[in-house]
Amino acid sequence: MAPVTVKKICCIGAGYVGGPTCAVIALKCPNIIVTIVDLNKSRIDAWNSPDFSLPIYEPGLVDVVKEARGRNLFFSTDVDKAIKEADLIFVSVNTPTKKSGVGAGFAADLNYVESATRRIAAVATSSKIVVEKSTVPMRTAESMRTILEANSKPGLRFDILSNPEFLAEGTAISDLFSPDRVLIGSLQTPEGLDACRSLIEVYANWVPKERILTVGLWSSELSKLAANAMLAQRISSINALSAICEATGANIDEVAHAVGRDSRMGPKFLRASVGFGGSCFQKDILNLVYLSESLHLPEVAAYWRQVVIMNEYQKRRFSKTVVDTLFNTITNKNITVLGFAFKADTGDTRESAAITLIRDFLSERAHVTIYDPQVEEAQIWYDLAEAIPDTPIEQIKKQVTIAPNALDAAKNSEAVVIATEWKEFIDIDWKAVYDTMNKPAFVFDGRMILNADALRQIGFKVKTIGRGEKI
Repeated sequence: MAPVTVKKICCIGAGYVGGPTCAVIALKCPNIIVTIVDLNKSRIDAWNSPDFSLPIYEPGLVDVVKEARGRNLFFSTDVDKAIKEADLIFVSVNTPTKKSGVGAGFAADLNYVESATRRIAAVATSSKIVVEKSTVPMRTAESMRTILEANSKPGLRFDILSNPEFLAEGTAISDLFSPDRVLIGSLQTPEGLDACRSLIEVYANWVPKERILTVGLWSSELSKLAANAMLAQRISSINALSAICEATGANIDEVAHAVGRDSRMGPKFLRASVGFGGSCFQKDILNLVYLSESLHLPEVAAYWRQVVIMNEYQKRRFSKTVVDTLFNTITNKNITVLGFAFKADTGDTRESAAITLIRDFLSERAHVTIYDPQVEEAQIWYDLAEAIPDTPIEQIKKQVTIAPNALDAAKNSEAVVIATEWKEFIDIDWKAVYDTMNKPAFVFDGRMILNADALRQIGFKVKTIGRGEKI
C-alpha cells in the first residue's frame, strides 16, 4: 500500500475541538473538502448562521469560518453522506466523565465514541482512515478497530490513528496556526505507517514537519492525558503554595516569579488562582487515576488524585475566605460574581470555579448576582441546576440574578468576587462600582488581575488570592 492522498475529510462532532480544528484545516488546505457534521441541528445552524453567530466563542474563529465556509468548509447534519464521501474521518465527540456504573466519577464515558464508530462501520462503502481526536482512555483505538472490523462490509479496511488536540481555549486559533507540536500515533505496521503519512501530509500544508511527531498508538493516547495532568499539577502546586503565602504574609506573585526564573521550570502555569477548570484537566486526571487503579498501581492513582483534591480545596478555601471576611456570615447579603466561564476568552463553563463558588454562596443563603461577557443566560441556569440538583431551579432563581454588565451586577452588593480573568474587569470604572455598593465594600480577587492598592485608595477592602494581607 501507499499513503492515501486525502481529498475529503469528515469530522464527527462540531464542538470546541472539532469545529475550530477542522475549520483551520479547511483554511490551510484549500484543496481538501472538509465537512463537519453533528446530530445537533441547532449547533449546525449556528455554524451556518448568516451573521456568523457561531455556537462557541473563540478569538479569531469567525475570521477563519468567514474565509473557508462555502469554499471548502461545510457544516451539516447529514452524517452518513459525509462518512461515505470522506477519505479520512476525525472522531471528535464528547467523552465526559461517567456519572454512573463502573468507574463512575473517574472513567471516561465512551458512549459517543462507540456510537460514532458503529455509524462509520454501518455506513462506509470504502476504506477509511479513522482518527481519534477526542480525549480518550488508553487502548480506545483497539476497541474502535474491533467494532469497525466486526461490523463493516467485506473488503473494507479501516486504519486507526490517534491525533490528540493540545489546544488552550481562548488561544485555540493561534495554537492551531502555529502548534508546539502535532502528535500522530499509529500502529507500527506498514499499513499503520502509511495512514500516518497520509495525515502528516494534511498538516504539512502549514505545520513544519519537524513539529509533527509520530509515535506508537498507545503512547499518543497516554501523551494527551500526561500533558494535561502535568499542567494541572503545576497549577495545584502553586495554589498549594498560595495558601502558605496567605497564612504567612508572603506574596505568591513574588514566589512564582522567583521559581519561574529557573530555566528548568519556566514561568508558565505558575499563576495562583481560585482553581483550574475546563473540559480537560479534571477529566483527564480522573481518567489517569482510573487507569492507574485498573493497572493495580494504587500509589500512582493516589498521587494524581491529589492534584484534583488540591484544586477543590482551593475553591473551598476561597469561598470560606469570603464568608470569614464578611464578618463570618453572608446570609441575605448580596455577593457579585464577575465571570462565569472557566477562563477568559471563552464561553466554556465546564468545571468552572465560578460554579463551585456560587454553589457555596447559595448554601450560605446569600443573594448572588452574576455577570459574564460571553456566557449565555441559559447556560448559567443549566450549570447551576446541575451543580445544585436537590434545589429546584425556581428556588435558585430566587437567590440568583444575571446582570447585563459589571456595574449593574455590583449595585447594592457587599462584595465583588473576581472568578474569571476577563480583561474588561481590569478596566471597570471601580470608583463608580464603589459608589453603588454597600459599605464597607469588599473585593475578592480570585485571579490576581486587579491593582489592589488603587482599589484601596478608592475605599475598597481588598483580598487577593495568595497574598497574606490583613484588612
